[in-house]
Amino acid sequence: MARRKESQLDLHRVIMVGMAGVGKSALTLQFMYDEFVESYEPTKADSYRKKVILAGEECHIDILDTAGQEDYAAIRDNYFRSGEGFLLVFDITEKESFHALDDLREHILRVKNDDKFSMILVGNKSDLDNQRSVSASDGQAQASNWGIPYVETSAKTKANVDKAFYELLGKVKSMKGSPTGGQGKKNKKKSKSKCIIL
Repeated sequence: MARRKESQLDLHRVIMVGMAGVGKSALTLQFMYDEFVESYEPTKADSYRKKVILAGEECHIDILDTAGQEDYAAIRDNYFRSGEGFLLVFDITEKESFHALDDLREHILRVKNDDKFSMILVGNKSDLDNQRSVSASDGQAQASNWGIPYVETSAKTKANVDKAFYELLGKVKSMKGSPTGGQGKKNKKKSKSKCIIL
């Protein structure tokens, strides 16, 4: 079977969410280019696109790396509306970054105003375990409370970086394929109208 053209590939939109300095950019760049960037300061937000294989099929992932600063709240809401998957990232050595995700998650729920998206909680900087201020069990408990998976990553060593992104992509893909998912409904309607035309 011939490979689908680039324009026909499914596109999954992922948004990186979390306080400034938790390693959102480092995780994104490690996933995109297999390289660790020590210090990186996005001005507003950076967008990346990568072709990946998901469940045996080629697709595109669009990653939006938000800046984390409150100054861009209005712009950020627009990004949230377009997101299909969210990586909620905190720094395991900074308790404040962990607690800040409560408000960010609530904000996403308000902006999205439906359940047609997926989330994963990510505890980053697992290579700094000796400086940890948020335990793995606290992270797991919060994720369970929210009904989402929990993954601990290290952008520095690349530990679990791919796992976090692919787990989220898997959830986004199955959400789109399910009849109750927002995209699934749209796609069904489209194919029905196509059949009528033919």
